Amino acid sequence: MLEIKNLNKTYDNGVKALNNVNLCIPKGMFGLLGPNGAGKSSLMRTIATLQDADSGSIIFDGVDILKNPIEIRRRLGYLPQSFGVYQGVPAYELLDHLAMLKGLINKKERKEVVDGLLAQTNLYQHRKNAVSGYSGGMRQRFGIAQALLGDPDLLIVDEPTGGLDPEERNRFHNLLVSLGEQRVIILSTHIVDDVSELCPQMAILAAGEVLRQGNPFELIDDLKGQIWRKTVSITEVESIEKELPVISKRLFAGQIIIHVLADSAPQGFETTPADLEDVYFSSLHQNKQQRIAS
Repeated sequence: MLEIKNLNKTYDNGVKALNNVNLCIPKGMFGLLGPNGAGKSSLMRTIATLQDADSGSIIFDGVDILKNPIEIRRRLGYLPQSFGVYQGVPAYELLDHLAMLKGLINKKERKEVVDGLLAQTNLYQHRKNAVSGYSGGMRQRFGIAQALLGDPDLLIVDEPTGGLDPEERNRFHNLLVSLGEQRVIILSTHIVDDVSELCPQMAILAAGEVLRQGNPFELIDDLKGQIWRKTVSITEVESIEKELPVISKRLFAGQIIIHVLADSAPQGFETTPADLEDVYFSSLHQNKQQRIAS
């Protein structure tokens, strides 16, 4: 169990990246969903002890992460949003080097671990190829392999599927699912489908604040009977946005399907079942309105 209480972080340039963040994250996949600039990476870096918080606490299985960073690093695996690799170094040699840095000194044991992780991430047949020449999806799978060194019970993956094609994205999803429910896995992303497909628990973050958290099905159910849909032309959108709380717009066959959040049906709109995108966009819309009002 990972407990985050009253966490705050303001950078030297005055940007408040985290604003009183409170989260309770159980074992299994947990989705942290939010737009770019929401504070997701700031939160991931703080949990990974790569930066300090101004105030608050992060407790993992009774260990205060902020006060005992060395202790938690032994139990942590981290795949950042982007990472560099040595040019021309084969995957096996690079992972073997990283395993030594992780403390796997015994050569035989280290070989077993490295071979096993390359096989688990479906990279064993490519072990002699340079990671710098890997495709985006292969590089992300290598990133998971290095994050799993030491068999961590807290795993953080930050925006792992951005830029991946559908096949590589599905392969990466299957890999995450295969890691099981015996560790806390935090998936930070701005892609709604990543969370809806993988995570039984989630939170929505925007402007450094937690807007909603819980089970995706329950969050969707909270919007039952409040989402209304209409297909309109591009020229109609602006006038509708002035009159109604439009939470999302989607292009289809040259026209725009708009979703509106309302307790009763606006004129000309039809009801539509809510989904996780509606939860996400309605949360962002309400937060934006609150900030404008204040």
